[in-house]
Amino acid sequence: MRGHYIGGMANQVPLVDYLVLGDAPHLQAHECVNCGARYFDRRNACASCFEDVFKTVSVATEGELTTFTIVTFAAPGVPVPFVSGVVDCDGTSVRTNVINVEASPEHVSLGMKVRLATYSIGTDENGTEAIGFGYEPISAN
Repeated sequence: MRGHYIGGMANQVPLVDYLVLGDAPHLQAHECVNCGARYFDRRNACASCFEDVFKTVSVATEGELTTFTIVTFAAPGVPVPFVSGVVDCDGTSVRTNVINVEASPEHVSLGMKVRLATYSIGTDENGTEAIGFGYEPISAN
């Protein structure tokens, strides 16, 4: 699953519409212009203040793991174990998987520093490659 997106390939598509590919992959959120609440999905109104005007903002690519669980049972075909968690990216909460790390309490911890990483999910019969994302530990080197 390791592997970062390398820019320049025209036949790659992000798995979700808020993942921006290219030389500097990042996530984009819809930010309420009134209260600053951020959402990744489409909204007609802000759940915090009911404003209906949003602007698109980039989300920090590094953050801190604020909660996690090690998933050991999943639907057929989903490899387990894996780490599912929430990353705080300068105030924006991102629900994500923690990738490129052993799924064990000895290797994953609250407060762990992580960064956005992209990887190939697969390629269809037309050669279009789907790109997913997760967050990986930032090595202490």
